[in-house]
Amino acid sequence: MKINAMIQVLEQLAPPSLQESYDNAGLITGSASWECTGVLCTLDATEAVILEAKQKGCNLVVAHHPIVFSGLKKLNGKNYVEKAVISAIKNDIAIYAIHTNLDNVSWGVNNKIADKLGLINRKILSPKPGQLMKLHTFVPVEHAEALRIALFTAGAGEIGKYSHCSFNVEGTGTFQAGEGTDPFVGEIGTTHSEKEIRVEVVFPVWKQQEILSALFQAHPYEEVAYDLVSLGNDYQNIGSGLIGTLPEPMEETRFLRMLMTSFGLSMVKHTPFLGKNIQKVAICGGAGSFLTGKALSKGADIYVSADFKYHEFFDANDRMVIADIGHWESEQFTTDLLIDVLQAKFPTFAVLKSEVKTNPVNYFTGE
Repeated sequence: MKINAMIQVLEQLAPPSLQESYDNAGLITGSASWECTGVLCTLDATEAVILEAKQKGCNLVVAHHPIVFSGLKKLNGKNYVEKAVISAIKNDIAIYAIHTNLDNVSWGVNNKIADKLGLINRKILSPKPGQLMKLHTFVPVEHAEALRIALFTAGAGEIGKYSHCSFNVEGTGTFQAGEGTDPFVGEIGTTHSEKEIRVEVVFPVWKQQEILSALFQAHPYEEVAYDLVSLGNDYQNIGSGLIGTLPEPMEETRFLRMLMTSFGLSMVKHTPFLGKNIQKVAICGGAGSFLTGKALSKGADIYVSADFKYHEFFDANDRMVIADIGHWESEQFTTDLLIDVLQAKFPTFAVLKSEVKTNPVNYFTGE
């Protein structure tokens, strides 16, 4: 099995086009054409993880965080990034990172956090605009149903929790086939009128190639008339953070105890308690202070994330509790998500979890 087969599964889970502009997700070292000997999943592709992969016979490391964010001008092992890259190249190990694109899908990093907290009624906290397109096409009436099915199968027509969505208007199309054509209906050199249906479907921008391929294969005409329109609508399944509710309200200290137990925490940094129950919970894996305003506007009782600076805790404005649980701690279950996805697709293949704890932060408790 080629490494590319693994990459295709990961990119179906979280398309690379969904990563933020500053990110460097994707294949960082190695070749997608290599035969894959095994996969090691981790949060960080450090040198210790690369050596672990070598020892376990895995030539693909799938990491959440890209080991290379900005350009490398030298490779002499002066820092942890260069050491990891040198080790990967020396040992023919591919590193694939799936970062903010996995953060930005509703079934990704934040969904795993929500699972641990038992949240229901989950929604993206800050939906991402510009992720939807609409296809208009025109097809003979008797072929419209087959065309719709082909488009739906390719991934069009999903709006929220509804599928097979389309809009259809019947009308009359006209055309005249020229010399050298092979018209499906009508005669060369004669203007022809045909009862047609205008079919409209919405789809995510990253599925454009699949949608057009399905259109051209299923449409009976030699020349297919169609329009593609970019939409400004927010895509409710794509964006930053997540918000949901607890099945039952919880007192503030009880919620934090549950949070500590669920995430194996020895401490939680938080803003002052407000003396009210917690039910609506906003979350964001990793550094999430940029979503504090969104959490407030959505009426969150608590916002669970990481990497808040001192003054950013004031942004809670005594309207909600901010709980900073640590960057590694908030994303630690991402590795399990990656393993679950790859094992479901390749149940007999070696997909392993790294035993290296890459968290660079330690806590001294005095014990």
